[in-house]
Amino acid sequence: MLTRVRDSLALLVGAFVFYTAATGPFESLIQRAIFLALVACLGLAVYPAGAGRPWRPIGLMLDLVLAATTIGACGYIVVNYDEIMTTLPWATALDKALTVGLVVTVLEVSRRAVGIIFPILVLIGLAYALFGDHLPGSLAHRGFDTAFITETIFLGDLGIWGMLTGVAATVIAAFVLFGSLLLHTGGGQSFMDLAMRIGGRQVGGAAKIATIASGLFGMISGSAVANVATTGNFTIPMMKRLGYPPAFAAAVEAVASTGGQIAPPIMGAAAFVMAEILGVSYIKIIIAAAVPALLFYLSVFVTVHVVSVRKNLQLVPEDELPPWSTIVAPRRALPIIAAIGALGIGVFLGRSVATSAFYGIMGLLIAFVATGIGQMPARRMVRLVVDGIADAGKGMVIIGVLLAGAQILVSMINMTGIGVTLSSMIVAIAGNSMPGVALIVGAVCMVMGMGLPTTAAYVLVAAVLAPAMTAVGIDPLAAHLFVFYFATISVITPPVCVAVFVAAGIAQTNWLPAALEAVRLGAVTYVVPFMLLLYPGMTGQGGGLAFANALLSGLVLVVAIPGLLSGQSLFGIRALDVTVLAACIALAIWPHPVAPFLAGGLLIATWYFGKPRRLALGNAQ
Repeated sequence: MLTRVRDSLALLVGAFVFYTAATGPFESLIQRAIFLALVACLGLAVYPAGAGRPWRPIGLMLDLVLAATTIGACGYIVVNYDEIMTTLPWATALDKALTVGLVVTVLEVSRRAVGIIFPILVLIGLAYALFGDHLPGSLAHRGFDTAFITETIFLGDLGIWGMLTGVAATVIAAFVLFGSLLLHTGGGQSFMDLAMRIGGRQVGGAAKIATIASGLFGMISGSAVANVATTGNFTIPMMKRLGYPPAFAAAVEAVASTGGQIAPPIMGAAAFVMAEILGVSYIKIIIAAAVPALLFYLSVFVTVHVVSVRKNLQLVPEDELPPWSTIVAPRRALPIIAAIGALGIGVFLGRSVATSAFYGIMGLLIAFVATGIGQMPARRMVRLVVDGIADAGKGMVIIGVLLAGAQILVSMINMTGIGVTLSSMIVAIAGNSMPGVALIVGAVCMVMGMGLPTTAAYVLVAAVLAPAMTAVGIDPLAAHLFVFYFATISVITPPVCVAVFVAAGIAQTNWLPAALEAVRLGAVTYVVPFMLLLYPGMTGQGGGLAFANALLSGLVLVVAIPGLLSGQSLFGIRALDVTVLAACIALAIWPHPVAPFLAGGLLIATWYFGKPRRLALGNAQ
């Protein structure tokens, strides 16, 4: 019974998103209220209270009460939309009760889906709004009563019905549906086969397969942890079977899955949120993020290659690799080409991002049906599409409730002014120094991002920490990418490295060695955010020369940092090797127009005069 309810709700959520992407969304609060009601109820069905335990009947009653309260609260907004938007309604006792019920449901579904950390942060924000006037010094605010807080959260578009919920209910939901359908109609297997064919016969082939596959999956996935769980169940056993150390196998998968979160076009759904917060186009965000993402994956490839050569890790046997004829067959390739092409056409024509995603969905479905006729039963084609829609609905649960919860927290931060206060404190501690602010913000971002999904982590740090960076003159786009990257890589940074925990569990190894390997593999990612501040060209600003400087500096780091951390022998004298590579790194991060070219020249000279056979790419066997 519960399974049938869950699947029906998931299809209903997917159908709602598909319809509104095709015809355009309803009025803002109506769209957001309907969406939140659907995903919250679906979340209660996907994560039922007391499942498999003796007290499940009590859990069922709790879920029914929460679902009824949520439907009532969201229905209240739909019915009273005109009054809410045209007047300044005073909070009644009913409004307060509905607000409490809705907030409790959102936080409870969040707790069940992603753990206790995020709900605690939201509760701290609410407690600060209620009692922060009793705190000493600059942390105190003027005080707010329950009526004002209710009006902010529930009776307007600044609280739970704000921008973040709006993005989740339109753009992000449309792309989740697009990605789910793409994977279910053959795209997932195509990505895996392509990764195997490209990376399998290279040195460290299995690790490179994991890097490519997890990157491709991660680019359209909203969660690094989910990506590890999906692709890792295939790639990690393969690496172990070929003799790769379990900790190394787990680290490769965790890092590659995390990289997908900083890679366009979706960036764990944060690209859309960032565009809304900054008030810039979505295209500008993905252009700015393209070079850092490229550098990230190049650095992982270089590190994997160096380690594989040194440890003589095996290639994937030829008979285990899919043939190119299968990968490029029209039935496999055309739906992906049609989906991406139609999506691009929508963007090129200036359609909204959600409408462009609808174009992509239609292109995918048309090509899938056209190439599938005669190749598979019609019933199976329908089943695959229905499963894709249902899984998309389930995928929207986490994004929907997390962004609704994050919107509550952001509204409390804005209402109390604590974000400005904390930003001022950070600037004061750093002595108004840009490097000092960047170091403090980077460290705090990693701490605040631990245990949180990508999008929720970004929203939190963007609200509290990004203003500290813009206050010392840092470009807003660079500042937001900076905090986003550091919040994202917290999933591979000890001690709360959740992506590593999952990967280590699959590899059946201790998480700490895997985490240390992950930090080494992802080392460039800890440096790239600072490159965004040093080189405007990294985000596509400043003209051709600025872009060339940024790209060249990044490429030097991609080679030099893995070489340094992997203990690569260049001249046979360790002290000399370390000195030369450290000099390359120092020149690459020196913000001078000539420095990147000096770094590049030194690296090329090292390659030429040292022992190139130790750095050169190994021959495929």
